[in-house]
Amino acid sequence: MHTQLSRWFFLLTVLAMTSLAAAPSQPAVDAPELAKLGSLAVGVRTTTYVHTDQPNVLAFNATSGVLPHHDRTLIVDIWYPAHDVGKAHPETYTANLPGEPSSPAAVFSIPGIAIRNAPPIAGKYPLVILSHGYSNATVVLSWLTENLASKGYVVAAIRHEDPDISDRSLFAGPAFNRPLDIAFIARTLQDTLAKEGLIDPSLTALVGYSMGGYGVITAAGATLNPSSPIVANIPGGALSRYARGGTDRETVRVQNVKAVVALAPAGGSAGAWDAEGLADISAPLFLIAGNQDHTVDYTTGARAFFDAAVHVPRYLLTFKEGGHAIGFDPVPEEMRSKLWDFDWFEDPVWRKERIIGINLHMITAFLDLYVKGDASRRAYIEGLMPNSDDGQWPRSAPGGYDTYSSGDHDITVWKGFQRNHASGLSLESRQATKR
Repeated sequence: MHTQLSRWFFLLTVLAMTSLAAAPSQPAVDAPELAKLGSLAVGVRTTTYVHTDQPNVLAFNATSGVLPHHDRTLIVDIWYPAHDVGKAHPETYTANLPGEPSSPAAVFSIPGIAIRNAPPIAGKYPLVILSHGYSNATVVLSWLTENLASKGYVVAAIRHEDPDISDRSLFAGPAFNRPLDIAFIARTLQDTLAKEGLIDPSLTALVGYSMGGYGVITAAGATLNPSSPIVANIPGGALSRYARGGTDRETVRVQNVKAVVALAPAGGSAGAWDAEGLADISAPLFLIAGNQDHTVDYTTGARAFFDAAVHVPRYLLTFKEGGHAIGFDPVPEEMRSKLWDFDWFEDPVWRKERIIGINLHMITAFLDLYVKGDASRRAYIEGLMPNSDDGQWPRSAPGGYDTYSSGDHDITVWKGFQRNHASGLSLESRQATKR
């Protein structure tokens, strides 16, 4: 009898643990209003593209001065609105990240809601090009890719196949390839997915995390400073032709960009752009960063980019005391036993589910406003208390405990946030000045 009870208890425990493994794209109960999943089912597929005859900067021969070319293969994961296929099993993503130096790669899995190769729903959806961080994987941003697809976006995440981040001698590879990868895949998908009847190529957005942030800011028009270290140190001067004054500057600029989101963007500490270059950004910009980011630096990064992108509407959401890991899914079980692995995913201060909920809410409002043209979303990102801690919710205001702030009835808690759940943030916004 005791043995039978023990078995039942074990089974129930396993089932309970399994139920806790929710897909990161399904926000927690304390997430702000716009974070919730949309009404559409989600499909995912993977396609390979070849960018022919590209400079291979990591193979540069310093003795001969020869910069060889190669065909660069890029795998792209695409999430999209799909027909409901009933009881089909949702995707479980698997990937790996570089382990602590001298350790093997860390392998992990993440549950999803998308159905592999589900039939797409034809439409004129906006296209979102997503660029991950240095040595990262596309699936660590499944919190965003699946969520946006459920809301009527097609999200294409590029597998950049970076070298191991521990070997800094190989930094030139990602620094050179990032903006070129983004521009090539954007051009390709604007054509092929439009012909497929899935997207409207005139409605394109760029989203990047960390090194991907550097890539999308450049692809959105910011001109690289030709004298910056990030340009000057690329072997063979390969990046200078794409910098300000270079013959191929327009090659790395994506057309029809309506909005850009950069999470913890890199490039500032390396001086990738000066004020003149950042003023060339040509689409509304939403920056998200932690002010204790010790990887890319907040002051010379997101903070400086916000100040300098003067010709576009721009926003800066700051997680106070937050660090660099604001772009990842919650830490998978396989990554919990070593601090190196854990720190790929988790912030030392902020609960990851909380970060994800806030990011989803803000990114949805921003993209819906500037890409889909939904003017009702403006109230979620403009006219708010700059410091979220200053928001008030009078006792006399209507609504229950979990009511979302309406921003009226003297409620100054950020619109869409719940009572007592809008602390530790700041949001600044500025409108464009004429050129």
